[in-house]
Amino acid sequence: MTETTQENDVPGEPTKSELEILQILWEFGPSTARFVNDHLNQHIRKVIYMSTLKLMQIMVEKGFLTKDESQMKHIYRAVVEESKTKSLLLDRVVDTLFNGSASNLMMQLVGSKKLSPDDIKTIQKLIKKLDQKP
Repeated sequence: MTETTQENDVPGEPTKSELEILQILWEFGPSTARFVNDHLNQHIRKVIYMSTLKLMQIMVEKGFLTKDESQMKHIYRAVVEESKTKSLLLDRVVDTLFNGSASNLMMQLVGSKKLSPDDIKTIQKLIKKLDQKP
């Protein structure tokens, strides 16, 4: 298997469009650019195939993706881990919008009234778990 990637341990922060592609690859695993483009068009927004392909090639250069060129159809796979990427982005939001205060973020989320009853139960369970820790 021939893979192409940039030698960069931390590629940085993905753009919104890059994040859309990463989310598809995290959900469905290694995929062709055609599959990613079709999914974007069906579920997110209309995108031209050549734009998706070019962006995925740029993401390989940045170190977000690898590309397996051993077959006729090139297969792209996410290099960056979903949880690490989400943590990086969430830390950025907390630092930028909430002056580094996770509690201010939580109060904003709870106060937004966009939480479902299931969301509220999940948060309550998490708080109980935190209270039980020594």
